[in-house]
Amino acid sequence: MTLTGRVLAWGVPRLRDLPWRHTRDPWEVLVSEVMLQQTQVPRVIPKWHAFLDEFPTTAACAAAPLGDVLRCWQGLGYPRRARNLHAAAVEVERLGALPRTLDGLLALPGVGAYTARAVMAFAFELDAAVVDTNIVRVYARHEGRRLTPREVQQLADAQVPSGDSWAWNQCLMDLGAVLCRPQSPGCVACPLAGTCAWHGAGADPAVGSAGVSRAQAPFEGSDRQARGRLLRELAGSIVRTEDAGAVMRCDHARAARLVDTLVADGLVVASDGVLRLP
Repeated sequence: MTLTGRVLAWGVPRLRDLPWRHTRDPWEVLVSEVMLQQTQVPRVIPKWHAFLDEFPTTAACAAAPLGDVLRCWQGLGYPRRARNLHAAAVEVERLGALPRTLDGLLALPGVGAYTARAVMAFAFELDAAVVDTNIVRVYARHEGRRLTPREVQQLADAQVPSGDSWAWNQCLMDLGAVLCRPQSPGCVACPLAGTCAWHGAGADPAVGSAGVSRAQAPFEGSDRQARGRLLRELAGSIVRTEDAGAVMRCDHARAARLVDTLVADGLVVASDGVLRLP
């Protein structure tokens, strides 16, 4: 049996039951993929449902003020994603439909190579090879060497079974998430054990490969935490500029710097000594 056949035979009966796997609506798929960037599945599931209840279509999202989108996004972190999603919805409404091509999707605000291919495969079921951190780990270990972005995309492109890219990409992601884990991989049960070059022994070739996630800097005391405090406060009311430091729990100089970054990112509006959401 081919590599593709082994992965599909293992994965299809075991697919994780995730809500976005029950839809082919391109907007719903795009929202899920943007939310899943840097955020774990359990946190995303309730927010995905809540966001789509509020903004079920690109038209609904595009028509809403960015501030409303940011309020709905609260709790997910990395609010630039919400800004980009709102901007993408505006652009889709201008275009008349969400693009189906790689170039068309890449032209949308905040949509990169992974997200574009994920929408192609999971919404439109086109023959596209998705490459996320789980999939890179599988390929690097199977090949037994560190992989560059170009190498891993070429390997992934070569394996996509024509007409079955939805199931293939989902199964490959689940393989990386369930068995080919960063720590304590389940090599014995892996459908690729017979051809894997690594087998869990020696230096892990996935470490240092393109796209394989590394441990994040501590959140406690970080700029991300401070900015999040201010955005959370702004979700319910305005904040006087002079009070930003107290809200963010940092000194005045740091608060001023962080406010400047939020304003530059279009996430906060500052006027007449007051901060508010757009």
